[in-house]
Amino acid sequence: MPPKKSKTTLTSRPFPGDDDTVTLLSGPRNTTTKRIFVAATRQNDGKTTTCLGLYGAMRTRTPQVGFIKPVGQRFVEKDGHKVDEDSVLLDSIFDVQTPIDAMSPVAVDGTFTRRFLDNPDENLGILQDRISRAFDRSSYQKEVCIIEGSGHAGVGAVFDLSNAQVAKLLGAKAIIVAQGGIGRPVDEVAINKALFDKHGVEVIGAILNKVLPDKMDTVRKYAGEGLRRLGVPLLGVLPLAKQLAAPNLSQIVDEIGGRWINGREKAANERILRVVIGAMTAKGVIDYLQPGVLIITPGDRDDIIFAAIASAGISGKKVVSGIVLTRNILPHPKLMEMLAQTQIPCVICSEESYSVASRINSMTVKTQPQDTDKIPIIRNLILDHVDIDAIWNAF
Repeated sequence: MPPKKSKTTLTSRPFPGDDDTVTLLSGPRNTTTKRIFVAATRQNDGKTTTCLGLYGAMRTRTPQVGFIKPVGQRFVEKDGHKVDEDSVLLDSIFDVQTPIDAMSPVAVDGTFTRRFLDNPDENLGILQDRISRAFDRSSYQKEVCIIEGSGHAGVGAVFDLSNAQVAKLLGAKAIIVAQGGIGRPVDEVAINKALFDKHGVEVIGAILNKVLPDKMDTVRKYAGEGLRRLGVPLLGVLPLAKQLAAPNLSQIVDEIGGRWINGREKAANERILRVVIGAMTAKGVIDYLQPGVLIITPGDRDDIIFAAIASAGISGKKVVSGIVLTRNILPHPKLMEMLAQTQIPCVICSEESYSVASRINSMTVKTQPQDTDKIPIIRNLILDHVDIDAIWNAF
């Protein structure tokens, strides 16, 4: 006879769930689903992008694809639950048809770790049970389930839910995502693989991301050999796609604390590929007036603003993706009237030009649900550059 499941009734729960009775499970009950755990060597290596691409790629093989992010650190409130932003993102794009709380069972807030450490033995059972049950729901009748980690293999170890430990709990095999290069990514994959090995989790391969196009062959050859010597297959090398790292104008407005002057309705999602500080003459700025360019200039540089307005009038279309007016200086009222008649997006903020440019260039740009232009790029990156057959056959 199978062993009986122990039931623990908790009178005061630091991690409240659906009820106060917890049936502790040793792991998820669904044993037929291919479980792909995606980890990364560090933040912003492209883990979420890889998950989005893998999800889309797996759907070309089977419609039965699930998703879960067991432990999330960036969350939003949705339907009364704290749910990870990446779960909301993927669901909004692919309509996973799984309850959102099952796709994001554990959200780590500012006091989470302290609450856990007040009674770690009991709390660990609660959290493992919640993750196992959520996985059962997310993977129900699914042939494949993408499991997104929270960073490198050790993230979450302080509350006994590191990526390696969660992958073990869910019976998953791991893919490690690292930034492109040769020495550093191989070294970092080695460190992460060691922790997965310790917990008995098989690493089926690595994906190197954000590689300069002219370095693709070199990285594939030498990083591939370095990884092979670790026993880790190189599953793919993804070229740097500038559009994925490019913020849209709304994100920039939020970053610099700006306010809209013109064109918000039509240009909020305009993708900014290049930032130019208007420190040159009006004649010099003409060469930069093209889609994808954001001009940053003080509001009293009437010559630069007029050059943009004149070019828009001549061409009859939007010639620049945006203008940021700095130091809270507005142009001459006549110029403001002329600007309002164009399609040029315009924003004003209090900081000076070089500070604004620096803030924009240092932005970390995450894919948002409204970034519909990015999704085909992400899907094609994975389909064109990752060995999906190797991943599929690893199970």
